[in-house]
Amino acid sequence: MEYIQQVLFLIVVGVAAFILTKRIKHIRSAIQLGKDVDLSDNKSARLNNMLLVAFGQKKMFKRFIPAFLHLLIYVGFLVINLEVLEFVLDGILGTHRLFAPYLGSFYNVLMNVFEFLAVAVLFSCVVFLIRRNVLKVKRFHAAEMTKWPTLDGNLILVIEIILMIAILTMNASDQLLQTRMPDQYASTGSLFFSSFLIPLLDGFGDNMLVIVERGAWWFHIVGILAFSVYITYSKHLHIALAFPNTYYSSLKPKGEMNNMDAVTNEVNMMLGINTEQAAAPPAEVGRFGAKDVNDLTWKNIMSAYSCTECGRCTSECPANQTGKKLSPRKIMMDTRDRADEVQTSIEKGGKGLEDGKSLLGDYITKEEINACTSCNACVEACPVNINPLEIILEMRRYVAMEESGSPASWNSMFQNIETSFAPWKFAPTDRFNWANDLKSEKADS
Repeated sequence: MEYIQQVLFLIVVGVAAFILTKRIKHIRSAIQLGKDVDLSDNKSARLNNMLLVAFGQKKMFKRFIPAFLHLLIYVGFLVINLEVLEFVLDGILGTHRLFAPYLGSFYNVLMNVFEFLAVAVLFSCVVFLIRRNVLKVKRFHAAEMTKWPTLDGNLILVIEIILMIAILTMNASDQLLQTRMPDQYASTGSLFFSSFLIPLLDGFGDNMLVIVERGAWWFHIVGILAFSVYITYSKHLHIALAFPNTYYSSLKPKGEMNNMDAVTNEVNMMLGINTEQAAAPPAEVGRFGAKDVNDLTWKNIMSAYSCTECGRCTSECPANQTGKKLSPRKIMMDTRDRADEVQTSIEKGGKGLEDGKSLLGDYITKEEINACTSCNACVEACPVNINPLEIILEMRRYVAMEESGSPASWNSMFQNIETSFAPWKFAPTDRFNWANDLKSEKADS
């Protein structure tokens, strides 16, 4: 029987590893649909960003209550996985509580810490479910939060609650078995939280207790493996991608726009500015701005897959607050969905990017991108340093430079800037006439 369990365990792990590897390759290929960009500079600053924002949860604490609850889940996720290591080794070796004999009384301390975190995770998930479904926090019920995004958010919370209950049930039944079969079950000492479940199981016979303990053990380890696969289809992929996404996030001051090198070089040459880039012939430009995901950078697409769908960006967006259709969260969700659609098509031998659709138009409308004020509120609000504004500006650039499709008032402004160096239509020599008028008024007085 022991060997059967080991074989079954290895089969389950092998299946999960196969599916997970396939999903990781899919997501990696989807991210690589984007253009290459070198983000290898200033490694110390990037590492500092990652440690503070992703690992340290720095930007989460702008809203303390959800941040604190999220921290409990985050710490619980990291620490409880140490216990999962024992689960895995027990499954491979056919042992039971492998570390207990070696750690002695310290094992009891560790198990109590794990149980405390399990209860903290359970409590936090219950509160988050209440916030989503009872209090109905506005940012979780926007237009883009359709059936799947809403179900996904609730489903992951329910799964985490069930997994935590499985741990406590396993420990409670195990404590009873330690007293009934001390020769087969190593002593862990008294465990505070799971002890409350012992009266519910005390009436079970020995065989039933073994079934409950093994069932909870299998449920938890299979649940963890299934969860690992599930997050690759879910917004919870940020558990993994938040770290590289913050590491590769922009180090430029917020508000600094990315210029196209080919255009900058040409302007410099026209102005007689000698630069190393201007000395060489400008590279051929395939497309100005972005129409589809392949016109964005791989970092833009990684950010889309890193999106937590928390809606902080949209709740801070002044355009969205005034009733405009723009939602920075939707921009990221649409970018991810389009990249995933294209990559899936390529893997199936389909048309890929040549399917007659594009990110701009079929997913994101001109009305949405034109509503953006370029204020960077969404960039500042994002807890994992996602920059929806970069995508919006690239699509605006495409509309303006490739389609000449900007609003008429914008085109007038562009022309005035080009000819008069100001958004208003008056000669540069008249720019300070208002100051002369003030001098005249002062002299008269």
